[in-house]
Amino acid sequence: MTPAEARAHQRHNDRRRVRRGLNASLAFVLLLWGCFAAQSAFDWQWLAVSPRQVTGLLGLLGAPLLHGSVEHILANSVAVLLLGTLAGTTYPNATVRALPLLWLGGGLGAWLLGQAGSHHLGASGLTHGLGFLLFTLGLLRRDRAAMAAGMIAFLFYGGMLLTILPREAGVSWESHLGGALAGIVAAILFRHSDPVPPRQKYSWEIEEEQEALLAQQHEAGFHTFETRAPDDVPVLWKREPPATSDSVVVPFRRPDRDGQGPR
Repeated sequence: MTPAEARAHQRHNDRRRVRRGLNASLAFVLLLWGCFAAQSAFDWQWLAVSPRQVTGLLGLLGAPLLHGSVEHILANSVAVLLLGTLAGTTYPNATVRALPLLWLGGGLGAWLLGQAGSHHLGASGLTHGLGFLLFTLGLLRRDRAAMAAGMIAFLFYGGMLLTILPREAGVSWESHLGGALAGIVAAILFRHSDPVPPRQKYSWEIEEEQEALLAQQHEAGFHTFETRAPDDVPVLWKREPPATSDSVVVPFRRPDRDGQGPR
């Protein structure tokens, strides 16, 4: 495969991963809105997290699908769409494996740390898990894609670092903290699930490698005064012969002995 074909193949794979991550995130957002529309038809409190109650453990599964208001579900929908697409595009394997931890982490944090008699619901624990998954993977992997994804996530949702602590009444910081811890643990466990993308070398890196090679040759007794010309640079004295033999060189005659011009 030529370099141009390899780049085209890589771009095709990147676009396919973006579409797959976007479609999965959009499907989950539609599921959230469907559940929100159906909440008025039944008593949903038994599906919310009730701290330190056995019956409240059902909320570990059902609470991320429930929301208390339009503003609540709208904020979580935007976060799921952005962070889910970013995580699914950059780390498709790690994201799929981390989802169970992220889903249960927020509810478990609310169940352990929440106030008795309260009810915790919403997908904010999941969104915090996705955010901290991206932050931590960017620090652990340190390749270009990982650092770019972490910086984009931090640019839009860096405020998650503050919402894991008590700030506003009625906001479940316990589920935020649980989701954040689950995201960190998932990043540590699944940091090698996705292969490191190939990295193109900078020109100065290539020059350093050439200088190191020349130094090794000099130490071994090989003395070179100039480097080999690159293969893609045409050499003037090695041009290809003309395609046709019709080329004619105009002959110049010697002048006469008296210097009056050619004979």
